[in-house]
Amino acid sequence: MPDILSLGEALWEMSALADEPGKYLLGFGGDTSNFCVAAARQGAHVGYVSRVGSDRFGTTLRAIWDEEGIDCSQIEIDDRSPTGGYFIHHDATGHAFNYARTGSAASKLSPRSIHRAEVAKAKFVHSSGITQAISSSAREAVEYLFDTAREFQVATVFDSNYRARLWGLPEARSALQWILPRTDFFFPSLEDGVALSGLKEPIAIIDWAHRLGARHVLLKLGAEGVLISDGSTLAPQQVFAFHVNAIDATGAGDCFAGATVARLLAGDALHAAARYGCAAAAIATTRYGAIAAIPEAGEVQTFLQSRV
Repeated sequence: MPDILSLGEALWEMSALADEPGKYLLGFGGDTSNFCVAAARQGAHVGYVSRVGSDRFGTTLRAIWDEEGIDCSQIEIDDRSPTGGYFIHHDATGHAFNYARTGSAASKLSPRSIHRAEVAKAKFVHSSGITQAISSSAREAVEYLFDTAREFQVATVFDSNYRARLWGLPEARSALQWILPRTDFFFPSLEDGVALSGLKEPIAIIDWAHRLGARHVLLKLGAEGVLISDGSTLAPQQVFAFHVNAIDATGAGDCFAGATVARLLAGDALHAAARYGCAAAAIATTRYGAIAAIPEAGEVQTFLQSRV
């Protein structure tokens, strides 16, 4: 029985190898799938709500989730639509994505994809701005998931993951205004916060998120760590990042969120959970790919012990 239930799209990925021009490493990602794997590798019982094509990519993804111990009972297989994917290219400014996801199986997610009984049994549900953006029916699915979670008093987790290529700011802001009053743990990046709020200062962005209704805010600052806030009169706390030799930040924010929620489920206080999440994300940046880079719990614990 999953304690954490996530809704979204999984994708195949082709990551360009910086030291071998013209060559790519095949992997698998997608923000919500990355989140699920990160949480599962930290010991959480996780379920995934998604749709994949009946192609080799969809078959491989289901095999990966099975191996990770992720509950796939709510994965639908589409015989007419493909599993989406993307290419990653790296340069001095970071990483850039080129997507091949138009008409993907997951873009046909809808409220019918969600089993109310499974939501009622969960402790946390999770989704993202990408899931909202891939289609109108997927956005309706996110709204149904969060409304159902509220009905059964299940904690909600939302990652903004704003992608301008998927939708414009007005639509993204409208969707965010709907979901934040229903969000217990909000995971925006600083870049997302600046774009969606129109503000530049991290503290102002956190205040903006609380005003819109988010209960807890974990503002991801990349190499600077994360600012966490519970909306109380106390100032937000900074959880510092760990210095590592980073080579690929793909999926690091998803890894952070999944690992953090797994530790919240285990009973950690927010600050301790976020510090653990920062450690998991730091390790992930030292490797290529999204899922392949996510560390297991024992590796994170060893890393943290070495940084005391």
